[in-house]
Amino acid sequence: MHVIAKKKSVYSPHPGFAMKASFMTKLTKKTGKTLEEWIAILKKSGPPTEKERRAWLKENHGFTTNYAWCVAECAEGRGTLEQYDPEGMVDTMFSGAKTPLRPIYEQLAFGLSLGPDVKACPCQTIVPFYRKHVFAQIKPSTRSRIDLGLALRDLKPTGRLIDTGGFAKKDRITHRIEISSLADFDGEVKRWKRAYESNE
Repeated sequence: MHVIAKKKSVYSPHPGFAMKASFMTKLTKKTGKTLEEWIAILKKSGPPTEKERRAWLKENHGFTTNYAWCVAECAEGRGTLEQYDPEGMVDTMFSGAKTPLRPIYEQLAFGLSLGPDVKACPCQTIVPFYRKHVFAQIKPSTRSRIDLGLALRDLKPTGRLIDTGGFAKKDRITHRIEISSLADFDGEVKRWKRAYESNE
């Protein structure tokens, strides 16, 4: 039987999966119970919804927010690395009324070529680009516009660069450039390199 090899993805697992794996490793040491045991407890004695379960774990068992979130999500059978479908997320993100933005996104995805250590890790509504930290993100903000977010710290905005207020709020993304057509893919977008280089 001929087996078709799965095409290697250009995307990488979101860093949240590594964080979750670390949480799960520490869970037994912190609580004296394994993930499987907590899931059994939730299903037998906990409330019915995921939101209520997170609160229940925190209020009744002293869980921190991140641990409660991970355990409640796992109890729903979601959030595993095996279920992570970055291509599907991107397809959904640029479907329907936002389909015309897909060619612009394909051009912006050149951010992966900025260096061998660049990783793109799609989420539900954005595609963040990582080095050691997030240095840029692509977000289809409206039906007719993509916002290219950049981590440029306290750089004074010039040209099409817009200050998001992120630096004052201690957010990673501090500036953005609005892109509505392939014609907008110009020299301004080269600020990607500055964002990349400043996040070693």
